[in-house]
Amino acid sequence: MTALAWCPFPDRASAEAAASELLDEKLIGCANLIGPIHSIFEWNGERGNAEEWGLLAKTDATQLQATVSRIASIHPYTSPAVMGWRCDAAGGATADWLAALGGAKPTA
Repeated sequence: MTALAWCPFPDRASAEAAASELLDEKLIGCANLIGPIHSIFEWNGERGNAEEWGLLAKTDATQLQATVSRIASIHPYTSPAVMGWRCDAAGGATADWLAALGGAKPTA
């Protein structure tokens, strides 16, 4: 089963560095950097906004928690918003590619 992890970063350079580290560690098969995005949030009782870059990481469900934990540990924010979820559907080639991250054999 495939999975995705999402996290905003303060700038493109830090998102790109995190993506490279996750790829080097074989936690993900791909990362899309999306941005810049404008974030509006409430944090510690105060309203704020920031220009950020989103990192969308593609992985296998067996690697999801490790991916989320690793993003949190290398992120420049003290308390980054890192989220992950399992995907209900994926193309066969995509599922096989990402399953290899978790050590599974291709289905085809």
